[in-house]
Amino acid sequence: MKNKQLSGMVRPDLQALPQIGNRMTFLYLEHCQLNREDSAITVRDERGIVYVPAASISVLLLGPGTLITHRAMELIGDAGVSVIWVGEHGVRYYASGRPLTHRSKLLIRQAELVSNQRLHLAVVRKMYQMRFPNEDVSHLTMQQLRGREGSRVRSVYRKASREWNVPWNGRTYDPEDFSSGDAVNQALSAGHACLYGLAHAVITALGCSAGLGFMHVGHECSFVYDIADLYKAEVTIPVAFEMAAQQPDDLPSATRRRVRDAMVSAHILERMVRDIHILFSDDEWIAEEITTEIVYLWDDKKGTVPNGISYGFQEEEST
Repeated sequence: MKNKQLSGMVRPDLQALPQIGNRMTFLYLEHCQLNREDSAITVRDERGIVYVPAASISVLLLGPGTLITHRAMELIGDAGVSVIWVGEHGVRYYASGRPLTHRSKLLIRQAELVSNQRLHLAVVRKMYQMRFPNEDVSHLTMQQLRGREGSRVRSVYRKASREWNVPWNGRTYDPEDFSSGDAVNQALSAGHACLYGLAHAVITALGCSAGLGFMHVGHECSFVYDIADLYKAEVTIPVAFEMAAQQPDDLPSATRRRVRDAMVSAHILERMVRDIHILFSDDEWIAEEITTEIVYLWDDKKGTVPNGISYGFQEEEST
């Protein structure tokens, strides 16, 4: 279906977030009203109106200033579109409607990897290599990986401190009192929150569990922290020291805007989707995009068997 426009109105500048494969399309909207006309979602702001076919999107990210009607949600639900309420450019995760995928393949794989000690450690090693490439960690234990990680992260902080001439006395902050930390720790807290929000939105859209982590465990957002950690050295740590050096009037807001722009220019959303698939893949299990809704039945000997088939005659033949 082609987009229609009302006479004299200019099509709003809708920011389309990345396409993953042929079907996984993220659409980010803010400061607009969403309604429904036939099988299209109408998006209206002060500049005009545009028609978006519901079947053309898979994940709808609703940012600040969006209003959506019950009729629009009815169409979105029928089309199987995931709806995620986020902060500006997805930097904070507030709530979600349904996962992007109708299959539980990634979730099952995540649970398998978490519950198997050998596979669990293999994922942690992959995470470390993503953060610090060109290091051989194939034989390191979990304790050794944590020690190596701590050493590398401290060096990242020291490098940023020297680059921006900002004193660094360690990561010290009070979760109950944001203002108690120094400027760089406040900026780090604000920046990390943005990164956590985007990671949570991506994990939810893929149908994974935010609570089944590998490096972090025991928290409802353990996997969120795992994924966010992959990009802190690249995004939030250097931005935090930059903001602390510039000393803007509203440090938290300035930091969030700077992190938002850095994540967009570095294509962090696309990379999160790709990296989660890489983490879950190996020689025997290849992550693939979900293109159809398929329901299987579990079998204790065969694993899975097709749904929608009567197996009664097989039972009769075997007895």
